[in-house]
Amino acid sequence: MEDVYKELQKLGFSKYECKAYISLLRHSPVTGYEISKRSGVPRSMIYEVVGKLVDKGAVYTVPSDPVTYAPLPAKELLTRMRVNFQESFDYLEQQLGSLEIEQEVDVIHRISSDDNVLAEMIDLINKAEDELWLSLWSPQVTPILEDVERRLNDGLDVYSLIFGAPQTELGVTIHHDYMEPEIAEERVSGHLTIVVRDQKEVVIANFVPDTSAWAIKSTDPALILVALEYIRHDMMYSKLTQEVGPERAASLWKENKDLYRVVTGKRFM
Repeated sequence: MEDVYKELQKLGFSKYECKAYISLLRHSPVTGYEISKRSGVPRSMIYEVVGKLVDKGAVYTVPSDPVTYAPLPAKELLTRMRVNFQESFDYLEQQLGSLEIEQEVDVIHRISSDDNVLAEMIDLINKAEDELWLSLWSPQVTPILEDVERRLNDGLDVYSLIFGAPQTELGVTIHHDYMEPEIAEERVSGHLTIVVRDQKEVVIANFVPDTSAWAIKSTDPALILVALEYIRHDMMYSKLTQEVGPERAASLWKENKDLYRVVTGKRFM
C-alpha cells in the first residue's frame, strides 16, 4: 500500500489524504469519525483532511444525519485528474515558453563524469546538420563510433583528428602521429577531446586517467573558433609531418628551447 500512497502523493495528495481516500474506497459512506478510525488519520485532523479531499473532487458528502462521506470512484478520479494535468501541461508549455528569455550565446555548461561527457558528445554528433569536427583519443572512439558512422551514412561531412586507433577512419581522418602521444597527454594531464557541430556548438572535454572526466559545452562563437583552429592546426601539422618525416619534424622543436616549451609545456633542459 505504501507504493500506492507514493504514487498518489506524486499527484498532489498528502499522506493523510491518501489514507482517508483509500479507506473510503474500501468502506463508504461513513462518518468522519469512522474514516479516522479505519484509516489511522488522527481524529483532530480528519475533517480538515476530508475537506481537502472534497475540494479536490475526490470525495463528496452524503446528506445524512450525521453527515457521511463517499469517494469518487477511482477510475473516474484518475480520468478527471489526467485531463486536468494535461490541460495544465498544455497551458504551462505555452505560457512558460513565451516567458522564457533567449539564452545568451556565451552560456557555458559544465559537465562531470565519463558517462555524462560522452552523452553530451553523442548529443552533438546526432544534432549535427552540415559538418562535424572531432579530436579524439582511442579510448573515446569506441563509445561514439556507431553514432558517427550512422551520421556518415546520412551524408554528414566529418573531419577527424585521432590519437591512436590507427585503423579507424571517421570521414576525413588524420592520425595524430607527429609526436609521442605521451607528450600531449602529459601537457594537458589527460586526453583533450573536442566535438564541434556546424560551427554552432562545442564540447571540450578532458578524460583523465583514474579520475572523473570533465567538460564544457557552449555555443559561444569564440570557444567554437578556438576549438576548430586547434583541430585544423593539428590536422595540418600531422599531414606536414607525414611529408617531411617524423624525425625531421621532431628536430624542429626538440633542440629549440622556445619551441620545446611550446610543445611540451616544460622548460628546456
